[in-house]
Amino acid sequence: MRWERLYRLAVAGSDTGAALLCVGGGAVLLDRPGGTRGLLLLVGVAAALVVPLVPSWDQRILGQGTEEFRRLGRALLTTAVVLAFAAVASGATSLRDWIFGVLPCTALLCLLQRYTLRKILHRYRAAGFCLLPVIAAGHPDALEDLIARTRRESHLGWQIRAVCTSGRSGDGRAPDRIGSVPVVGGFEDVATKARLGGYRVVMISADRYWTRTRMQRLCWDLEGTPTEMVVAPVLMDIAGPRVHVSEVLGMPLLRLSEPVFTGPRLFVKSLVDRMGALLLLVLLSPLLGVIAACVKADSAGPVLYRQRRVGHHGEPFVMLKFRTMVEGADSLREGLTHDEGAGPLFKLRDDPRTTAVGSWLRGYSLDELPQLVNVLRGEMSLVGPRPSLPGEAARYEPEMRRRFLVRPGMTGLWQVSGRSDLSWSESVRLDLRYVENWSLTLDAMILWKTVRAVLGRQGAY
Repeated sequence: MRWERLYRLAVAGSDTGAALLCVGGGAVLLDRPGGTRGLLLLVGVAAALVVPLVPSWDQRILGQGTEEFRRLGRALLTTAVVLAFAAVASGATSLRDWIFGVLPCTALLCLLQRYTLRKILHRYRAAGFCLLPVIAAGHPDALEDLIARTRRESHLGWQIRAVCTSGRSGDGRAPDRIGSVPVVGGFEDVATKARLGGYRVVMISADRYWTRTRMQRLCWDLEGTPTEMVVAPVLMDIAGPRVHVSEVLGMPLLRLSEPVFTGPRLFVKSLVDRMGALLLLVLLSPLLGVIAACVKADSAGPVLYRQRRVGHHGEPFVMLKFRTMVEGADSLREGLTHDEGAGPLFKLRDDPRTTAVGSWLRGYSLDELPQLVNVLRGEMSLVGPRPSLPGEAARYEPEMRRRFLVRPGMTGLWQVSGRSDLSWSESVRLDLRYVENWSLTLDAMILWKTVRAVLGRQGAY
């Protein structure tokens, strides 16, 4: 599609421009000699920066997910290795300045440009533009879930415009529309409808109809078209580093490895948590002092609110927060009958127990900053599931107790996906999804998105 070509050109142009700008700026600041040798050096460095970036311009990964930034990081790391080998082989110690000076500047500039372009693309998609037309095929119940997901997460750029099904909905009827999307045929019509309708994606969801032979036949029928075929697995919330595709006995098999709760990655996560918490406590100490003074001046009572929560392996701990309610607020809860919280959580948008300063602190999640002390103690993590109250934990189903396999977090998928606006089932699903798929890359992405969620006061009350 035309917008895809323009977007890819914008990404490639911005990356190349960033590399050339940094190389030119480095040549000026580092005062490199001119002449043929200097020119060759500049061209070589520029080529070393640009060429590894080419795989990160793959249209399939642009504008969504973490794979785009992972490939960008891999390209820049490759550049550093190439320049380091070149420096050793040629004895050119001057390349060290390019590796430790120009390269980080290029990485930062490329990252900022990619992020800016992605936000512009997401804004267009939220307005209904720059979307890929999708035709989906599967059972009506599975299709309804897929349609709801694609509408809720418009930034992915998939818009299901037609569906094919031979099943029946939950009430036993053969539907003519699913989630306001028209049913255009049965499973045998998918390839024909995809060709005639110009759909960019054929999405296959769960149904007994889809045997190996039929899936293979559909792949063959779509060959030679711009249509991409994707399959929604039954295990919807298992992805990322746990999924591996390998060939065994001539068959492609999907291997699902166990979630990692020990080892080097967990050690790195714990180290980053504690160092990050210590650094933030030092940097934010003036702000913490101002907030403490405001809480004390606003109403009588202690500055900090201490509450028992359930943490790693179900062990209880005392979580710290700035007090946002009047003293003795817990004893006043019995008189409040209207509950807007999800599941066992008690929440009110306009809770009369909340103080004036407390309302402002909650809006920007500043009341949670003392939890950095919990992170420093090893009781919490910067990123993880929401810390549970003992009463909630006592009512958890067995599968929900898997959230105790990792430390609870100051932020998490629930924080960047709506917080208090989420339903209870959605909050639980997000927590379990994090436990099943956690990685250092996912943690970095959540921390980045948390800043936007907090500044936008999304679901905060």
